[in-house]
Amino acid sequence: MLAMIGQLRSTVIDCPDPRALAGFYSELLGLPLIGDNSDDDEWVVLGGPPGHQPRLAFQRALDLRPPAWPDPERPQQFHLDVTVDDIETAEQAALALGARRLPGEGEGFRVYADPAGHPFCLCWD
Repeated sequence: MLAMIGQLRSTVIDCPDPRALAGFYSELLGLPLIGDNSDDDEWVVLGGPPGHQPRLAFQRALDLRPPAWPDPERPQQFHLDVTVDDIETAEQAALALGARRLPGEGEGFRVYADPAGHPFCLCWD
């Protein structure tokens, strides 16, 4: 086993409006806002204290060029896989929050974009 150099603190997502995108993911994933780790509208954190997973952070990037799924000229950069019990119910809830369906799906997953254009997948077993 390799020695651990560090521990994942947060996954950070660049976006034009951190508070709005954090609100989307708070509702989608049921993660609370961490007020004492957030800095107005420049940096917003969801989850638990450092060392408790999962943690998502959102930082302001005013000139962000969102990915254009599945165009390789503007790749996805990263994506989140979100496990759900009922894909139809989860899809309706995600769309109601501002997600949009993207082309592409496979056995056990469908692809969406969050309100800032980042791809994510709803997955089921």
